[in-house]
Amino acid sequence: MLSAYKHRQPPFIQMIPLLLLTLISSLHQHESVAESSHISKIHYASTKQQNGVHEFHHEKVLSVTGDGILQSPDFPNTYPRNTVIVWRLVAVTESSRIQLTFDPRFGLEDAEDGICKYDYVEVEEPVGGIVLGRWCGSEMVPEPQVSKGNQILIRFVSDEYFPSDPGFCIRYSLIQQRQSEPEATAVMPAWMQSVDALSEAVAGFSTMEEVMKYLEPDRWQVDMDDLYKPTWQVVGKSFFHQKKSRGVVDLNLLREEVRLYSCTPRNFSVSLREELKRTDAIFWPSCLLVKRCGGNCACCSHNCYDCQCSPTKVAKKYHEVLMLKHRAGGRGLQKTLTDVLLEHHEECSCVCKKDSD
Repeated sequence: MLSAYKHRQPPFIQMIPLLLLTLISSLHQHESVAESSHISKIHYASTKQQNGVHEFHHEKVLSVTGDGILQSPDFPNTYPRNTVIVWRLVAVTESSRIQLTFDPRFGLEDAEDGICKYDYVEVEEPVGGIVLGRWCGSEMVPEPQVSKGNQILIRFVSDEYFPSDPGFCIRYSLIQQRQSEPEATAVMPAWMQSVDALSEAVAGFSTMEEVMKYLEPDRWQVDMDDLYKPTWQVVGKSFFHQKKSRGVVDLNLLREEVRLYSCTPRNFSVSLREELKRTDAIFWPSCLLVKRCGGNCACCSHNCYDCQCSPTKVAKKYHEVLMLKHRAGGRGLQKTLTDVLLEHHEECSCVCKKDSD
């Protein structure tokens, strides 16, 4: 019976549960939307309250081709409250820099605990957002500022309390950046170089002045004067023995030419460090000319197995040179004029070296 009764119910009675469910869902959705709208409004109000700044907010882009000024509104009178203004200065060329100079008439709301929290003007590098400075109060005029690139930002902020006068005025101007010169390769100071490295470097100079400039760029002239000052130390004499006259020329000219030019004292360059076996010192000049026997002995005795051009008269001669040595404890270089003794061959002859066999 009950089942039959249900089937006989009017259609609108059967739809009542569905209508109730739809009504409840609609009410719940309306409450959610209202709640969401309320949260959004509170968040917005919180943001405005935190900043303390209203809708007066501008950014002005200025193309800088020469000198100009920018200033707080109503300068030199009291500036308005609740203001944010940003000036973006852009130089016309990439190589230009912008210089900012503040007018001595400068006054904003004072800082709190040494921090500009409320009213201030600040300068910022657009690339990287680096703040070059933020200023307020009236006790100190900001120092001139120069951009690192061809742009710079200036931001002025005032809150809703205690506006001051006169505000600020900034004069801007262009500075042409000179083309950067290639960086010179870092050179180790001479006294820090090893003996071998310093010897190689010094050998490449052609004058004494060049050597002294390389060793001490800032005081080389003083060192030159010191080298030639008389001291109490005994300085060996520098001299060259004159070559003795050989007397009367033999009438057999051809034979004499062979004797003179086959095995004779000739100019040889010698390395002083090798010749003197002084690996602890550097000499300048690093090489000197000496007379040493040279040539061939093709006309030696037919009975000689090995005929060599050898010295028959030797002389020791002094040569004055510049000597450099590292001071003990790494305290720079000791520079002195000294005499070195070198062997010179004054006479030569073809000498037969008998076969050891």
